[in-house]
Amino acid sequence: MLTLDKIYHASFVLKEVIRPTALIKAPNFCKNAEIYLKTENLQVTGSFKVRGAYYKISQLSDEEKARGVIACSAGNHAQGVALAAAKSKIKSLICIPDGAPISKVEATKSYGAEVCLVEGTYDDAYEKTLELQAKSGATFIHPFDDEMVIAGQGTIGLEILDQLSDVDMVIVPVGGGGLISGVAYALKSLKPEIEIYGVQAEGAPSMFHSIHHGAIETLPEVKTIADGIAVKTPGEHTFEMCSKYVDDIVTVTDDEVSTAILALIEQQKMIAEGAGAVAVAAALFEKVPVQGKKVVCLVSGGNIDVTILSRVITRGLQKEGRLAELVIELMDKPGQLRGVSKIISNLGGNVVSVSHDRSDVNMDINSCFLRISMETRNREHLEEIKKSLTDEGYKIVNPEV
Repeated sequence: MLTLDKIYHASFVLKEVIRPTALIKAPNFCKNAEIYLKTENLQVTGSFKVRGAYYKISQLSDEEKARGVIACSAGNHAQGVALAAAKSKIKSLICIPDGAPISKVEATKSYGAEVCLVEGTYDDAYEKTLELQAKSGATFIHPFDDEMVIAGQGTIGLEILDQLSDVDMVIVPVGGGGLISGVAYALKSLKPEIEIYGVQAEGAPSMFHSIHHGAIETLPEVKTIADGIAVKTPGEHTFEMCSKYVDDIVTVTDDEVSTAILALIEQQKMIAEGAGAVAVAAALFEKVPVQGKKVVCLVSGGNIDVTILSRVITRGLQKEGRLAELVIELMDKPGQLRGVSKIISNLGGNVVSVSHDRSDVNMDINSCFLRISMETRNREHLEEIKKSLTDEGYKIVNPEV
C-alpha cells in the first residue's frame, strides 16, 4: 500500500536526478482568486513523469535491472523511463502511439531508449507493450497504475506544501490518474482540508465518467489536443485513490485548453503542452470553485510539438475573439471593399488577409463573398465591428463567428 513514508523516501531518492520546480504566482489569471503555477513543465525531461519512473526503477532488484525495462507512453513517461534507465545503466524499450508528437519521440530516443511506434492510441501501445514484455521478460514500468510510480508523483504534493503551506486548492491534470493519486494522497494525508480537483480533456473523459458513475469505464475512443492525458481506461489503483482522496473531476474543451496555453505564453512567458495546461484552463473558465482561494494549478508538462503550437495559438486567439474571419455578402461592384475596410480601420481592427469568392452556388449571380481575416482586441471589440458593419447594411454570412 502507498504510505507517506514511501513518498518521503521517493523525495530523498529523487534528489539526485530531478529539480524541485518553482511555484510561481500568476496574478492576472483570475480576478477573484490567488493563482499559483507549479511548474513541472520546467522539470528534467520537461514533465513530472521522470519522478515516478525514476523512483520505480531505483527500487528494482539487480536481477530485474539486468533484464531491462519496458514501458508504453504518449511521450512524457517514455522520456522519464528512458532517462531513468540511462542513469541506472540498463536497457529500455518504449512503445509509443504513432500519433505522438515527433518531438517527444525524438527526445525519448535521445536518452538512449529503443522506440517501438504502435498504430493507434496509448491503449494500443499498452497492449503491444504487454506482448513484448511477455517475450523479453523485461520489467514493465506502468505509466500510472503502480504504487512506486504514484509515490514518485506524490513528491510534488510535498513540494507544494513546503512552498505554500496555506494553499486552499490544488488543480491537477488527469489521464490515467497516477499524478493526481500521488499528489492527492500526500496533500490529504498532511492537510485534509485542502481541496483537490482533477481535470480531463472533454475528448478523453475516462476518469471523469468512472468517478461520476462509480465504476471504471473504458472509452470507445479519445480525441484531444491534450495527448498526454488521452487515456481510454483509468487504472484500478488510481480509480480507488481518486474516489477516496479527490473532491471532484471536471472537463475542459480543446478550445479552453488552447486559450490556457496562450495565456501561459503571453502572461507568464511559459510553454505548456495541452495536458499541462488543462488545470489552468479549469481555473480560467471557473470549472472549479476557485473564488476567494489560494489555488495551485499543476502545469504538468511542456513538451508540445512546435508545429502544433502555432495551431494551438491560432485556436486560442480565435476563442478569445482576437483573430476572426468574417464572410460578408457584397454586390460585385467597385468601392465595396473600401467601405468595409473603412469601418474596420476606424474601429481599430487590423485586416490580415482578404479574398473574393464569386463562384459560390449559394450567392446571387451579381454578388460575391468577401472573406476578411482580422485581428481585434477581444470578443467585445469583434462584436462592435460586426454591429457597425451590419448597421451600415452589410450582410455577414457567418454571424456566429
